Amino acid sequence: MTEIIIGIDLGTTNSEVAIVRDGRVEVLEVAPGVRILPSVVGVGDDGALLIGQAARNQYVLHPERSVRSIKRRMGEFTAVHMAGKDYSPQEISAMILRRLREIAEAHTGETVTKAVITVPAYFSDAQRQATREAGEIAGLEVMRIINEPTAAALAYESCHSGARKVLVYDLGGGTFDVSVVNLESAVVEVLASHGNNHLGGDDFDLQLVTFAVEHLQRENGIDVRDNAVAMARLQRAAEAAKIALSDQPYAILSEEYLLEKDGVPVHLSVEVSRDEYEEMIAPFVAETIEAVHVALSGAGLTVSEINEILLVGGATRTPLVQRRLEQDLGLQPRAEVDPDLCVAMGAAIQAAVIAGGQAPTVLVDVTPYTFGTSAIGPLNGEIYPYCFVPLIRKNTPIPVSRSEGFFTVYDGQTKVDVNVYQGEDPDALNNIEIGRFTIEGLRDAPAGNPLITTFALDVNGILQVTSREKESGLVHSITIDNAIGRFAGDKLTAARERIDGMFGDREEAGAAEAVGGRRLRVEATALIEKAERQMTSAGAEDSEDLVNGIEAVKDCLAGSRSEAELKTAIDALADLLYYLDA
Repeated sequence: MTEIIIGIDLGTTNSEVAIVRDGRVEVLEVAPGVRILPSVVGVGDDGALLIGQAARNQYVLHPERSVRSIKRRMGEFTAVHMAGKDYSPQEISAMILRRLREIAEAHTGETVTKAVITVPAYFSDAQRQATREAGEIAGLEVMRIINEPTAAALAYESCHSGARKVLVYDLGGGTFDVSVVNLESAVVEVLASHGNNHLGGDDFDLQLVTFAVEHLQRENGIDVRDNAVAMARLQRAAEAAKIALSDQPYAILSEEYLLEKDGVPVHLSVEVSRDEYEEMIAPFVAETIEAVHVALSGAGLTVSEINEILLVGGATRTPLVQRRLEQDLGLQPRAEVDPDLCVAMGAAIQAAVIAGGQAPTVLVDVTPYTFGTSAIGPLNGEIYPYCFVPLIRKNTPIPVSRSEGFFTVYDGQTKVDVNVYQGEDPDALNNIEIGRFTIEGLRDAPAGNPLITTFALDVNGILQVTSREKESGLVHSITIDNAIGRFAGDKLTAARERIDGMFGDREEAGAAEAVGGRRLRVEATALIEKAERQMTSAGAEDSEDLVNGIEAVKDCLAGSRSEAELKTAIDALADLLYYLDA
């Protein structure tokens, strides 16, 4: 039996976890009948940690105690505020990952310690490393980080055959990627990628929020932009309208009792047409189409050479997106693979490969960026000290290593600064500096002392730079995983202990542990009673879900299940009740 390595799609809006079991890919249920976990974290009235639907429901009432779209802040050295406390983006993401890990353990009945996690193809080194750190804080050894479009292509390849070139168009809640992929003989080869880490369905929502804000200003003479609760509720209404406009020509942006003006309740109810909505988002969609052509150019292909378009991400359900793709590429996008689940499925397939399972697909990915350093040289007809020297070009297959020779510029030079950039501009200062280091102690030699600089990009897309003096062998290196702020070992340990504590994992005295177990059982009993009362007013489908949730908790209470399994079942039933109450 191969070990269990889970596949995780850590998304801006939603996240999923999947495994390969008995040769079949399963996206695991996070609640009865639900396989998507909202990527929202919060703290409840009682101080309890909320993750998923419960946190999402709370967000509209207590945004100060909730965090959403944390993926957009990964790689930033910044604090995230929640319930009066500060957290790193890695810690917030770790809470989501930890919840997904618990779900996997409940489904498999085994301890899960390893995972493959997906990231946008256009994620930087700092963002990739932050994702790895989040996994470590969640108690997971991150076996591999793979790009989301690549994962989707793996899922797609698993149920198709034949040589073809596929355009993977990935428009999620917070990020956009496009990859050109060659599928042939069980080999998934990424030819080129392009994208934008700050473009997605959240931006579509914001256009509708702005529409609602302007309506309230015109009709009611109020500006709600400084009211956090009202803005959170408008965000919810905007998302609901966006989803409705995927299937209907009109939708109502509606929120009852949004706020008060002079003691009088203000309600929002304004119709928006699909045409109006599409006009709002047209510039964003146009930007994605431009990225498609950049990726095609990077792959050295024309539109006519693309055989299929694969859609990934919930925002691809937008009719304008599908229409523009069909207009520009002359192909109707494929829809048989669920755009919400295919990334997690691909991650699980790659996890199965690593675990030694029967999954013959070979994955070849590329770097989405050009990486290089700077040196003195000619630029625009003049000698310039910061000419960009590319070492690893964009769309180069990974892993890869490239070396280049440089030379000291004056006699007796004993140290050299090595600056590391990502970008495409010949002026290094117009690119993004992602790291720097100094190699000191060079031998006393005339100008022209040779230095060999090597860039090595691993399968996770994480860069290591090494520079050595050719004659003496003096070496200095840096792993560009700290471009903005790498967690030191002690901080990583402290963050993990902090998250463990929030999940109730701290080792306590035996008596305290027993009390904790009794508390869980009391909580479970109370939750069952609440769910059974809810069934009297629930519809047929909701009743079925409630029955399944109740039975899952009762099974844990009746059997010899672990506290972790009981807690997972309790959380799933609580999430469902929150959903039904909303």
